[in-house]
Amino acid sequence: MFATDQTSRRHFLRHMAAGAATVPALQFLSHLEANAQEVRRNGKAVILVWLGGGAPTIDMWDLKPGTNTGGEFKPIDTKGDLQISEHLPKTAMVMDELSVVRSMSSIEADHDRGRYFMKTGYRPEVTATHPHFGSVVSYEIGAQRPQLEIPAFISISSGGGQSGYLGMRHAPFEVSSNGQIRNASLDRWTSPQRLQNRLAMLNVLEENFIKSGRGDAPQAHADVYDKAVNLMTSSQMDAFKVEQEDEKTREAYGTSGLGRGLLMARRLVERGVPFVEVGYGGWDLHNDVFNSLSTDKLPTLDAGLSAVTADLKQRGLLQDTVVVCMGEFGRTPRINQNVGRDHWARSWSVLIGGGGLTGGIAVGKTSEDGMRVDGPSYLPGDLWATVAQAIGIPLNTVHTSKTGRPMKLANGGRPIAELIG
Repeated sequence: MFATDQTSRRHFLRHMAAGAATVPALQFLSHLEANAQEVRRNGKAVILVWLGGGAPTIDMWDLKPGTNTGGEFKPIDTKGDLQISEHLPKTAMVMDELSVVRSMSSIEADHDRGRYFMKTGYRPEVTATHPHFGSVVSYEIGAQRPQLEIPAFISISSGGGQSGYLGMRHAPFEVSSNGQIRNASLDRWTSPQRLQNRLAMLNVLEENFIKSGRGDAPQAHADVYDKAVNLMTSSQMDAFKVEQEDEKTREAYGTSGLGRGLLMARRLVERGVPFVEVGYGGWDLHNDVFNSLSTDKLPTLDAGLSAVTADLKQRGLLQDTVVVCMGEFGRTPRINQNVGRDHWARSWSVLIGGGGLTGGIAVGKTSEDGMRVDGPSYLPGDLWATVAQAIGIPLNTVHTSKTGRPMKLANGGRPIAELIG
């Protein structure tokens, strides 16, 4: 599904790592929408915590104690007007800033299709490759931040996604939670003279390539090389160095890859990056779900999620930063014979907060056994429309696919009214 974008990214990183460098640095530019003035918001950003594999939200955010589907965990009170799992005690203390949408119904229960649907707002189709919402934010907001010298959409230890018809310059830039750029080592190529010589040589080649009349590919090729120059020369690259943080801060986030990734996300948001995705996989819990959750997955998530929320608030960034925590779907209310839960997209939960959204509430509800949504349900497009409104992207924004089709923002989703306030 994502082969074209991944091939292009590998091509970019291979050339960057080999020192073929880039054309002379240009600022990231894109065509501004007619109402682009509305999205000039200093500091607006999104941090997506991606729970790859599909987390059992019935054991996290929407517990069903005393029922056959309820599992082993107990709910606890929080600082908000809702209860969550007993294995998320630190998160409970910041739930006045966060809310849970308990009435997601996202249709797709296959990993690849569910991931695509949740990250784009569109179901997969053969006629178009839709952009990850991070690419939408890069296009609409990142392109209007000329002071930003590093990519506007950064994916940390996650599969990221595709930029689709918005172009390669808005594709996710992938790094590990240790700040290492995938398949590349920049230090060897930062000698000023060596870089200058390679830039001059490559510039001639790129100019001829662009003039060759081969569609969008030559300019896209130049765009990703332009990114490489910025990456090799910008002081903003220090945002990836979480070791610069004091010991107390690093301890609060924890020593896990998720903790380091979320600390890096906060540092990137501080420097103006408008969309950061942090991946935390291993949630495909068909077996031994309760032991896996209580001893590993939930304590790790609890430390990182609570730390980034409190840290953003303490630094005055939470009001402008939306935090979303979700995977591609939920998991079955029914517990299988292996004491696990299987794929389930019919009724499940997403955590969202910050960005001026209402905190401390549960939106919607599921039935007593968790098998269905009681009342209105929400699709991925509704979730991203809520995020868009919070960060100032006009909901009437329309993009155009490579074939000329108009594509509505977030697939025409509507913001979740209870969260908007």
